[in-house]
Amino acid sequence: MRHGGQILADQLKAQGVERVFSVPGESFLAALDGLHESGIANVVCRQEGGAAMMAEATAKLTGRPGVLFVTRGPGATNASAGLHVAMQDSTPMVAFVGQIARGHRDREAFQEVDYRAMFGPLVKWVAEIDQTERIPEYVARAFSVALSGRPGPVVLALPEDMLSAEAEVPDRPRVVVPHPAVPDLGPVIERLTRAERPLVVAGGPGWSEEASRDLATWAERHGLPVAVSFRRQDVIDNRSPAYAGDLNVGPNPKLMQRLGAADLILALGTRLGDISTGGYEVLDPQGTTPALIHVHADPDEINRVWPAEIAIAARGPDVTRALSARNDDLPGWHAAQAAARAEYEDWLRPKPTPGAVRLEEVIAHLDATLAEDAIVTNGAGNYAGFLHRYYRWKRQGTQLAPTSGSMGYGFPAAIAASLAHPGRQVVCLAGDGCFQMTLNEMSTAMQHGATPVVIVANNGRYGTIRMHQERHYPGRVSGTDLANPDFAALARAYGGQGWTVTEQADFAPALDAALASGTVAVIELRLDPDMLTTGAALSDLARSR
Repeated sequence: MRHGGQILADQLKAQGVERVFSVPGESFLAALDGLHESGIANVVCRQEGGAAMMAEATAKLTGRPGVLFVTRGPGATNASAGLHVAMQDSTPMVAFVGQIARGHRDREAFQEVDYRAMFGPLVKWVAEIDQTERIPEYVARAFSVALSGRPGPVVLALPEDMLSAEAEVPDRPRVVVPHPAVPDLGPVIERLTRAERPLVVAGGPGWSEEASRDLATWAERHGLPVAVSFRRQDVIDNRSPAYAGDLNVGPNPKLMQRLGAADLILALGTRLGDISTGGYEVLDPQGTTPALIHVHADPDEINRVWPAEIAIAARGPDVTRALSARNDDLPGWHAAQAAARAEYEDWLRPKPTPGAVRLEEVIAHLDATLAEDAIVTNGAGNYAGFLHRYYRWKRQGTQLAPTSGSMGYGFPAAIAASLAHPGRQVVCLAGDGCFQMTLNEMSTAMQHGATPVVIVANNGRYGTIRMHQERHYPGRVSGTDLANPDFAALARAYGGQGWTVTEQADFAPALDAALASGTVAVIELRLDPDMLTTGAALSDLARSR
């Protein structure tokens, strides 16, 4: 006989879970007890949103579901931000949420929430375990759903009396999730031979270093230019001659022109969302679009938005591997590939921004000096545009960034990366507003031995919103200015190290010291308030009016 919390912990071990992230609550005390001697590390976080983002980032790094424990009511609502990231980023995740006792339902008991109603539109599957004996069944199903097809998050609610009750029940084995088989790719090759301006767009989940190399090998062999979808830049070595850039916020205009002018798009694993298609304007679902070969693991995603001339329900990396293994005689588009590469390299040349500290030079230094396997993270904000434009990702699995555009993501993701890979460099780039959403997790990092370096781009405002404000309501600043702390001093208050950079020459030695510090380190960049984006300053917008 075991209580439900012990049964649950044993199921997590059976599924290969090595680390969970949590904020404790009295609603799942039995689960905490079950974890006590399980050998599963429990990373205790400071707020459920940060914990959820750490679990999501861990799943991106490992390919296995990230696991989260939060309490009922406010714990669950706080965690919803990270679950939204997991859903939009197609990341496997299993969240366990405490719940009121079964006999108290429908009385609006303390912190009572109908989780099926709350999380239903937000995750792949949500359920409540009513019988202790069925915990193994539900846990196995949760891991299977999280990993199958298009991966995503699952929520299981745990009534506290169910969790503390005892039962005698056998464990379930680790789930084996089938992946759809790669079909005959002859039609793909035949259709490619008839294309004059093909473009490969790669993205989505499930990529590995092997698949990344396969993509580069195959595209280079046939002269195919490869673009990557939003915040999937590590899908291919950015130094490859085939790499043409990323379909990002504020992208290379020439790459977007190339996307719109393509007569055939081979979409490998990506949904081709609104960011990657220029807000559905460069490619318009209601207009005339290029011919599309759409490869996606979830057949329900194919033809959902874009009509597919050839539809392949398989994982993008699996199809890439199969294409690389073929010896097809394709026409070759090497001139187009070279032109696309030249446009990308021209885009890498920075436009100087105002101020004594220039973010484009900071990113260029990171690109030149960080190890190839360094993990670089970010949240959301105009500062991220500098990273996406000027940093070149060299290895798969080294970019952690939310395609959902969630602020506050970069720092929790960096903590998770440092815990998963303690021997590697981990650097988070964060805006001053972005960092303040989750910087309380600095004590989590200190407690559990994570050592990320955080570079804070401090321009004293929510820069992205100010940019839109200046464009739509010029001169009427409202709600976008920030009063910030001394970020370096704050890092030292938590027990870490901190530096403040006010001159460009001071950044390189600060980075060297931060990487060597062996603890959480924060480098605050004091940026000119006129700095706005990679292509424009606030004063530029004023002059254009």
